[in-house]
Amino acid sequence: MAFNLAQSTAAAAAASVAPRTPRYAAAPASVVSVRKSGAAPPSSSASLRLQRQACCEPSVAPSRAVACRAASAAAERASRKSAGVPVFVMMPLDTVKKCGTALNRRKAVQASLAALKSAGVEGIMVDVWWGIAESEGPRMYNFDGYMELMEMARKTGLKVQAVMSFHQCGGNVGDSVTIPLPRWAVEEMEKDQDLCYTDQWGRRNFEYVSLGCDAMPVLKGRTPVECYTDFMRAFRDHFADYLGNTIVVRPRRLPLRRSAQSDRLLVDHSALSGTVLIGSILNVNLQEIQVGMGPAGELRYPSYPESNGTWRFPGIGAFQCNDRYMLSRLKAAAEAAGKPEWGHGGPTDAGSYNNWPEDTIFFRRENGGWSSEYGAFFLSWYSQMLLDHGDRILTGATSVFSSASPVEVSVKVAGIHWHYGTRSHAPELTAGYYNTRHHDGYLPIARLLARHGAVLNFTCVEMRDHEQPQEAQCMPEALVRQVGAAARAAGVGLAGENALPRYDATAHDQVVATAADRAAEDRMVAFTYLRMGADLFQPDNWTRFAAFVRRMGGAGSCREAAEREARGVAQATGSLVHEAAVALRS
Repeated sequence: MAFNLAQSTAAAAAASVAPRTPRYAAAPASVVSVRKSGAAPPSSSASLRLQRQACCEPSVAPSRAVACRAASAAAERASRKSAGVPVFVMMPLDTVKKCGTALNRRKAVQASLAALKSAGVEGIMVDVWWGIAESEGPRMYNFDGYMELMEMARKTGLKVQAVMSFHQCGGNVGDSVTIPLPRWAVEEMEKDQDLCYTDQWGRRNFEYVSLGCDAMPVLKGRTPVECYTDFMRAFRDHFADYLGNTIVVRPRRLPLRRSAQSDRLLVDHSALSGTVLIGSILNVNLQEIQVGMGPAGELRYPSYPESNGTWRFPGIGAFQCNDRYMLSRLKAAAEAAGKPEWGHGGPTDAGSYNNWPEDTIFFRRENGGWSSEYGAFFLSWYSQMLLDHGDRILTGATSVFSSASPVEVSVKVAGIHWHYGTRSHAPELTAGYYNTRHHDGYLPIARLLARHGAVLNFTCVEMRDHEQPQEAQCMPEALVRQVGAAARAAGVGLAGENALPRYDATAHDQVVATAADRAAEDRMVAFTYLRMGADLFQPDNWTRFAAFVRRMGGAGSCREAAEREARGVAQATGSLVHEAAVALRS
């Protein structure tokens, strides 16, 4: 997630260890959308895949299922690009009630979805909170509120991007509500606080379970990665009727037959040794699964937490490697490098959360520790731990979604643009991105996603360099270009988001120029607009937004023509928009 000075003032803050083979999480008895019968022993290829997980060997090449899914997804993205960039709209953080059984402000959601469809929006994005859907206890899943939303979206004709949100809501920019991790998980973290990310001063962070214990059975007998994989599997099973688009997303031709008992289509998935009920061919609409991997759902460390005023923009943040699980891995890596003295913790001369690079010895321009032999060792280890974490979760995600539910999987990367113009790029380093003047930190991430056939979702697409405080050497445009180049080099799709709510034509122009108004091969595969709310449905904002959607859909088409069409849309949807705005403010 990216920040600017105005937002900050308003808010006032190595070794890869694969998870054990995840257990299957059975769906509750009330869920009948998935059928499995006569399960046979896994095939030799499936057995080999499980053995690789068990022996902690990271995947270095995509499986056949992942490769097929990636090829099909690439073809789908190419067809989308010929028609412009589809726009999705992010739903409010509290769309589903904390009890998980129903929607908040149902009337507002219904009116809002109808208005979005009329404006030409492709679909919506919604957080599926771990802290809501598995709050009652381990493997006790409640997706009722999300099911209501999916059905509403399907009836409206909108697609859905579902975010597997394994982080806490609250403590980051834009977090208007608080949704903690599941209580049973928090209890384990309170008993063993080394399950929390920890800085050099002993400050514990409860936003997300430390990646240092990814392979440790510390959550009621399961590893964190097993918990995430079980959750995704339960989600897949609950929403089997909604997953994927069988016309353009399915990775390979599969034998279809009519069920003798219903008018539905059945697919035989040999890898699952069972039969999956997938829903009729025109009624599926859950197109993308974004897999959360850290705070704010992003693949990063919680290096710049805003809660309690710990961090304020544009501070450099702090390394998060002082829980005992991370320290044990650092110690092992240092010993393997023949430098055991480097294994006692992270740099102690890297300043604090709100310092600037030149305030510190480690990040300073000349002879900073970041450019030393020790700095190269530590930053390589710290960033590789993050990459290994991403690899473990993506291995689980693709095992769940690649065969039974051929939807696209995506991963969100933070747009840390402040101090980007310095040599050390300190805020990126503390977040786990080893990106400096001389070292590309985003190409390894893009290559990781390429191995799993995943899309790279990046923020701060709406920002311009001159809008940010130049004394902090903010360069969001250069950062977006670098990430785009990494995605192209790795052959992965690049999707975008705006980091902060913007309703002005200037921000829209920047997004169109960055995402859509370029050669087809350089366009983004999708754009998600932050966020649906009462402000979006203010008449002037709504008219500008409708024009923006038209321009994105026409790959940067004429602004004047789009605005004329948008005025017609605004007039036609006036009553819906007014109803949605009133209901969202209530």
